[in-house]
Amino acid sequence: MSSEKDTAKRPEEEMNKDNVKPDALLGSPSPSHPKETDKGQQWPSEPPKQENEDAYSVFTRSQKNFIVLMSGLGGFFSPLSANTYLPAIPMLSKDLNVSWTLINLTITAFMIFQGLAPSVYGDLADMMGRRPAYLIAFIVYIAANIGLGLQTSYPALFILRCLQSAGSGGLYSLNSGVVADISTTAERGKYMGMAQSGIMLGPAIGPIIGGLLAQYQGWRAIFWFLVIFGGIYVIVLGVAFPETARKVVGNGSLPPTAWWSRSFVGEWVRRRQEKADPSLRDGRKSASRALAQKRILRWPNPLKTLLIIVEKDVSVILFYNAIIYASWYTVTASLATQFTVVYGLDTLQVGLCYVPFGLGAAVSIFVNGKLLDWNYRRVALANGYTVDKKKGDDLAKFPIEHARLAIVWPLVYVGCIAMIGYGWTIEKHAHIAAPLILTFVMALTMTACYNSMNILLVDLYPQSPSTASAANNLTRCLMGAGGSAMINPMINGIGSGWSFTIVGLVVTVLSPMLYVVTQFGPKWREERRLRFAEKKRQREAGKSKA
Repeated sequence: MSSEKDTAKRPEEEMNKDNVKPDALLGSPSPSHPKETDKGQQWPSEPPKQENEDAYSVFTRSQKNFIVLMSGLGGFFSPLSANTYLPAIPMLSKDLNVSWTLINLTITAFMIFQGLAPSVYGDLADMMGRRPAYLIAFIVYIAANIGLGLQTSYPALFILRCLQSAGSGGLYSLNSGVVADISTTAERGKYMGMAQSGIMLGPAIGPIIGGLLAQYQGWRAIFWFLVIFGGIYVIVLGVAFPETARKVVGNGSLPPTAWWSRSFVGEWVRRRQEKADPSLRDGRKSASRALAQKRILRWPNPLKTLLIIVEKDVSVILFYNAIIYASWYTVTASLATQFTVVYGLDTLQVGLCYVPFGLGAAVSIFVNGKLLDWNYRRVALANGYTVDKKKGDDLAKFPIEHARLAIVWPLVYVGCIAMIGYGWTIEKHAHIAAPLILTFVMALTMTACYNSMNILLVDLYPQSPSTASAANNLTRCLMGAGGSAMINPMINGIGSGWSFTIVGLVVTVLSPMLYVVTQFGPKWREERRLRFAEKKRQREAGKSKA
């Protein structure tokens, strides 16, 4: 992105997130570097031409679509695991001889671990790469599901649900990191929408699958289904999913040095090319080693998430985003019990009542992504900037907060009105179509709000996108856990009408926080950039003295 007002070149760290110059990564220029096309997977047969050295990503469009599709499917497992469980709550309560309240505590515990896990996986992924983080998460996840399918007591259920969440919850932060690896800010709305599709569709599809399995095969079938589904995903991941972390593969043109970061397909293609042209081997190895030397491998530090949370603009975004998520979760967590009691539905019918959530989320994902990219271009044009989808844009003086949040305001208010209406239709025993239509509206609007703010967080922390997403996940899940724990006692005490009225009003009253971010966010962002630059200068000065 360039501007008539600001002709200075964008900072190196914005151009290349691993802070390694392109010539150090890719070697001397060559005319044979492939351009981005819609053809199948290509590894550059030689280092790229000089004019393409600073291309943000060398992955083709079809490769990007596959990568984002796999990433989105990975993110699908956490909400799928959380929500296939919901229709089986009455069955579990009866079979394990415990109250609904105790079963609901397993939901709260699941969300707490869902919030904590990405703090570990996010730092691991930013440090070692996306593939090893995915593989570790799925080993934990599949093992937990095997245990859940075999357990026979409430304590075992509680502990294994926590372990299941520790595995699947880590996947949430990874898909945001993958999108940041391969897409510029100008196209990030579209790709983030695709990557977030799994996260948003899980709450809708999960109860349907869970309802069918529990109704006809028993609740244990839910966990065996997750074992099989997770196993198939891991096989595809190991065979075909490439490493995308910029600290490991640069802009995608370098083969990773560690075996766990290599896909079978990528290795097969690379070896064929190097067999045809042996000179490629040494150039690629030296460039990859130069990049690897800049990485410091250590134990993941979950406290890095807290360092992001305390930033002024980030803290405001995280808090309000968590409030929106918690309000949405009060609906999803209570729907099964409310529709069972009020409308007398069975397990399968309750699962089908989550379909409007899925439809609303699906529409929101694809429409909101395009809307965000359109608004980004509109704001850029209004401020005298041009958009560069190939190299990426300099956000130092660009009002990215306005570009991302401008569309959130009206959606928040529509969603809150729908939530209040939903509560009163349940309270008054209105026709079942009324609350179902309102759940569609809530899913449509709340998903768009949540997704927009998540993209903004990645924009603010492009150098550590998985860690930024982990911070988002931590706050939203802890807030969501509180919402799921309090909503049923609230409904029992004051009724669903006033309960959801209070929740909707809280979201509405706190909406001026969006204005605070839009108004003061650019200033806070610049202060952070200068502070980081000074710390980097001091570190380099200390190294030179040593």
